Amino acid sequence: MATSTTDRVRRMSVAGVHVHYVAKAERKGRTRAEVDEVIRWLTGYSQDQLEALLAAGTDFETFFAEAPAMNPNRSLIKGLICGYRVEEIEDPFMREVRYMDKLVDEVANGKKMEKILRQP
Repeated sequence: MATSTTDRVRRMSVAGVHVHYVAKAERKGRTRAEVDEVIRWLTGYSQDQLEALLAAGTDFETFFAEAPAMNPNRSLIKGLICGYRVEEIEDPFMREVRYMDKLVDEVANGKKMEKILRQP
């Protein structure tokens, strides 16, 4: 991915994208709670922490840099998102962003939560 794209994504507000994540999920009959659940699973934020970060307009770079506990099972997330194979994205930051995109996409596509959260 081009550096300019990465730089732009780093500066983007998570809240600005979260609205679109929720809208996508709701169009497919899923809920904001499910979107938030996968984000919390990925990052280790509590719901209160997530709400505070969204309200503060936190950018993606800070959001991932300060995440309490990135889930070690996130490397099990595979497949295409936005035309890229998630497991082949070399830039660690963009891989984290695409992991989150992929999780939300799976919610919107009706996948069962235990499968999305990579539970045995």
